Amino acid sequence: MSKYVVFMRAINVAGHASVKMSDVRDAFAAAGCRNVRTCIQSGNVIFESPAKDAAAILRKVRSKLGNLLNTEPDIFCRTAGGIEALVRRAPFKDFEAEPGVKLYVVFLSQRPRSKPKLPLISSQEALEAVAMSDREVFVVSRRKTNGFFGFPNNFVEKELGVSATSRNWSTITKIIEFPKMENDEE
Repeated sequence: MSKYVVFMRAINVAGHASVKMSDVRDAFAAAGCRNVRTCIQSGNVIFESPAKDAAAILRKVRSKLGNLLNTEPDIFCRTAGGIEALVRRAPFKDFEAEPGVKLYVVFLSQRPRSKPKLPLISSQEALEAVAMSDREVFVVSRRKTNGFFGFPNNFVEKELGVSATSRNWSTITKIIEFPKMENDEE
C-alpha cells in the first residue's frame, strides 16, 4: 500500500463547489481507497491504495465527485513521501521570519514545457516565485498596497501554462503531521 495526498482545486472556496468532507471521504472509499482522511475543508485528502491502482482510483473519484458537484474536480495527487520531502527541503527558510508574508506551494498538473528563470515576479499581485521542483512552485506573497495578499494560482498558471492549485505552507506542514492525529477535521 502506498500513501497519497490529493489536493482538489476550488473545493469549498468562497462558496464555490461546496461539498461535505464526509461525501468526499465516501467517494474516495467507494473508489477503492483505504484509510481515507480529509484535512481542512478545502479539498485535501490523505489515503492509501496500491500504487498500481492509483490512476484508476482517481478517475473513479473524479466521476463520483463530478456527480456531487455537477463538474469533475481538478485533482492533484502526490505521494505522502513526496510531500514530506518538500517540507524537509525547506524552500522558504530565507522567508519564514520575514514579517508580512504568506508562503504558498503551487501544485502543477504537469511539468511545464520549460523551466522558468527564477524568481518570477508579479509586482501587481506582490508575488515572487522563489523556487521550483518537478511539479511544485514555491511562492512568497507580500501584503499589497490595498492591505490584502496576492494569491499565486492565476499568476503561476499564466507564467507556466499549466493548471495548478495552491496551498498555504502552513496547510502543507499540517498535512504531513495530520496522519498522526486522531480525528478528521470537518
